[in-house]
Amino acid sequence: MISSSSLLGLSMLTAAAKALSTTAINVCNPRCLGKSDLIVSESCLGTMTFGVQNNDEDAFQQLDYAISTGCNFIDTAELYPVPLTCPDYRAGATEEILGRYIAKERVSRQDMVIATKIAGYFPNSPVAAARSYPNEPISPPPDCRLDSSSVKNAVDASLRRLQTDYIDLYQVHWPDRYVPAFGMTTFQHEQARNDEVSIFETASALKDMIDEGKIRYIGLSNESTFGVCQWINACEQLGIRDKLATIQNSYNLLDRRFDSELAEACHHYDIGLLPWSVLAGGLLSGKYNKRHSAGGSTPNSRFIRFGDYMKRWHPNFAAQTTLDATEEYAKIASDAGLTPSELAIGFVRSREFVKKNGSVIVGATTMEQLKENLAPFVNDVTLDEQVLARIDEVHLKCKDPCCSL
Repeated sequence: MISSSSLLGLSMLTAAAKALSTTAINVCNPRCLGKSDLIVSESCLGTMTFGVQNNDEDAFQQLDYAISTGCNFIDTAELYPVPLTCPDYRAGATEEILGRYIAKERVSRQDMVIATKIAGYFPNSPVAAARSYPNEPISPPPDCRLDSSSVKNAVDASLRRLQTDYIDLYQVHWPDRYVPAFGMTTFQHEQARNDEVSIFETASALKDMIDEGKIRYIGLSNESTFGVCQWINACEQLGIRDKLATIQNSYNLLDRRFDSELAEACHHYDIGLLPWSVLAGGLLSGKYNKRHSAGGSTPNSRFIRFGDYMKRWHPNFAAQTTLDATEEYAKIASDAGLTPSELAIGFVRSREFVKKNGSVIVGATTMEQLKENLAPFVNDVTLDEQVLARIDEVHLKCKDPCCSL
């Protein structure tokens, strides 16, 4: 007798086969996101450098190359590019570059899966100000919130910048409520606010966008287990439980917090992980191989050009335990005949919550880096049990060393 879960899996595979038969892209290691009918590649091209470290020409080369390897999934955000401290920063510039690429029709829009994000709570935000695009930014800058009006304005602005009439996956970049995020691990009670927009209101606005055909599926990002459960409850009440497909949280060799309660919740709710910073901002690539050393980096490398960016992974500011673990992982990679990047990406590929219904976000500032970062997917770099055991030994000595209280 075939179980209901098996029948669901068979139906999803059948849908995937039908979808792939009509696409011009030979999708590499295809899978459904969550339990949706979005068929994506195992790799997802991250774009947050487009507009600061990469111009249009660079970005188009990266997009062309990624697609040539079978990557049909592109991730961006209304906030991008990063960092916001760069003098050249302009909210929405990354979406605009991607929109210009889409407009050139180098690849059919229907053959690409486009994901973007709405910013969460952000007072006096240049991101909210840029939702007036293509007009001048709003002055003074309004707050980024996740109320109904803000959600709808943000969706419409992203559609204009992306030059498309629908977004495949629309993600909440971080919550409206206070939550420890971006490397923080302790809930600070005094930071909790009483003016937070309810998840139900945000979900209701997203349902309206789905009903209007402007977005297809919903994703979360930088979210907690509590938040995931609240989102499931809201979506069930609204009749859009099947539209909540993914969560995009930090996950890499130096930050494995997702392995515990979040992995359990997402397993039972069929939510796929889209891990970000799988190379810890580049630290795990090996190009910053010693404290105060440039290694294989260039003047345009993130931690060279932006000295105050992502300090938890920055070779000049990261905790010694983080740098020591990075060196140990590089040694494991060398012993296995792999580059540090191949080991780091291979590890994330091995996780069930990615293999089952997620996708791995990788990005780069140079074509050389992009080719190295996409090679594990094209060449199916798989870590054996001995290598995975050695990785766990390092992890158990100091869990998640880059995270802070």
